[in-house]
Amino acid sequence: MPSQFAARLVVTVSPADMGRRVSLRRRLQTGEYSDVVGVLESWADGILTVRRRDGEIVEIPEGIVVAGKVVPPAPPRRRSS
Repeated sequence: MPSQFAARLVVTVSPADMGRRVSLRRRLQTGEYSDVVGVLESWADGILTVRRRDGEIVEIPEGIVVAGKVVPPAPPRRRSS
């Protein structure tokens, strides 16, 4: 029987959200979960490509995405004084 937590996971991101900032939760091969937050750059051939704030590109197979949503733009970075 699935846990109560797993029952609440929903993917509301679609290819129409390209160019928007998203938060995606993926299930790793170890069974653990990992979150990726960034701009959805592409969604093609079953692969979501997300650009993180630091510029890193992360490719995520859609089959391991267990939750996802559009999130507000990142707040501006603070300048060091």
